[in-house]
Amino acid sequence: MSPIADQLQSTLDNFIEKVPETITAPINRSRAEIVASFDESKVLQPGSKLPDFKLIDAVGKSVTRDELLAQGALLITFYRGNWCPFCNIALHGLQQHLAEFTAKGVTLVAVSPELPDNSLTTKEKNELEFQVLTGTDNKFARELGLVWRMPDYMKPVFDSFGHALDQRQGNDQFEVPVPANFLVDRNGNVRNVFVDPNYTKRLEPTAAVEWANAL
Repeated sequence: MSPIADQLQSTLDNFIEKVPETITAPINRSRAEIVASFDESKVLQPGSKLPDFKLIDAVGKSVTRDELLAQGALLITFYRGNWCPFCNIALHGLQQHLAEFTAKGVTLVAVSPELPDNSLTTKEKNELEFQVLTGTDNKFARELGLVWRMPDYMKPVFDSFGHALDQRQGNDQFEVPVPANFLVDRNGNVRNVFVDPNYTKRLEPTAAVEWANAL
């Protein structure tokens, strides 16, 4: 399997080449702003305990931290939404290595602020066989230090693509989680963390497999 970095870069290059500057300029500005201002020191660090949570799966059923940890170790990946092509690449990449995570007793789950109907769309679009969960109003992501409020000048950009975040998330906060990955052992201890405010950069699934192998 090729690294997802190749797919991410190709997607970015294609976007820059084909999308008008009236759209790319505010997107590039926003991305530069989050890279410059995001405080990674506030993100939950290795050695910390994973906070308790109650999330909602794609069919509306609640899922808790303890229920997931009862199955073993846990790999949580935060994504912005199914409107984000970089998120879809990352999710699909993890799916391709799902058997390796399962063999190591690691449960994989993806979390976004999108409502269950959209989570179901994400699951179907990317042919995901792991749980896709809703973190309502980014509450869980906020506890982990991941939430970013996008600038208001990005709203017309989202409108131009038909991505109405208020409808997708059920609120008007205009916030997304910074993409991140957390490997948590069965005792709830955070073992590994990857976070990058540049959402075009993601953890390679093979690196996450190495995390699981080292448990």
